[in-house]
Amino acid sequence: MQSVTRLLSTTLTIQTPFRTAPAFLQQLRGKTKVVEKPKPGAGQQFRRTVHFPEKYTVEPLKITHLAGRDPVSGRLVAKGIGGGIKQQYRWVKWVRDGPTEGAQEELVLEVLRDGCRTAKVALVAVGDELKYILATENMKAGDILKTSRFIPRIPVRPNEGDAYPLGALPVGTRIHCLEKNPGQMCHLIHAAGTFGTILRKFDEKVVVQLPSKREFAFQRTCMATVGRLSNPEHNKEHVGSAQRMREMGNRPRSGLWKRKEGKHGRKIRRLPPMTTISPPAPPKEEAIKLTLPL
Repeated sequence: MQSVTRLLSTTLTIQTPFRTAPAFLQQLRGKTKVVEKPKPGAGQQFRRTVHFPEKYTVEPLKITHLAGRDPVSGRLVAKGIGGGIKQQYRWVKWVRDGPTEGAQEELVLEVLRDGCRTAKVALVAVGDELKYILATENMKAGDILKTSRFIPRIPVRPNEGDAYPLGALPVGTRIHCLEKNPGQMCHLIHAAGTFGTILRKFDEKVVVQLPSKREFAFQRTCMATVGRLSNPEHNKEHVGSAQRMREMGNRPRSGLWKRKEGKHGRKIRRLPPMTTISPPAPPKEEAIKLTLPL
């Protein structure tokens, strides 16, 4: 009987320190700094930070190059970015606002290249105001553009570079710089040589085919610019050397792409059905805080 009690006491003394050891090791490992690294592709750019002033200007803006690092923590997020020639950023005014009756005229002063985007930009004069817009394929200095928010009963005959609502344009028109909702900035179809096509109209909606071949139904009051964007040979431009790739701001990474797998692999999928653009969600009501003690 004494041997059995002695054996149980030894087993209990061995098990108690074994249970407390892992918790002590976890406390030692928890001393490392925990940093939440953002993931690329979530709408945040890790190539450069543009310092926008409070008031719109046509002067080139100052840029801080990030080289693929998070501006807050400094951790490397996107590994294929770094180096490159310093570029000047020109602030494009994305809102093409015009009168509800008639049309206003705009004069193109200059068409120039911008190193921070693929399409060319055009310096436009409207009254006493100067602004930058995206240039179309055949736009040149001296052209007169028209901008209007009026939707006539019969579709207009627009010229390249004019801005009208979708409801005022005929079916089959090539467009770019499209509003997602009326009054918002034109943040659709910006890449060089791209364009959207008006396919059909129903009720108060206009169906537009985007460069991705997907079809979306927008409200007829959404503004759009007529024509195809400039620099259509951008996707056929030959880089030519590794040094040229470094001048463009890309770091070398090899062995990652596979022909039949991955995001840009050779896959044939059916296009999704037409999507109707819904209006933006209303702002949330702020909670009322009562400071009077009751």
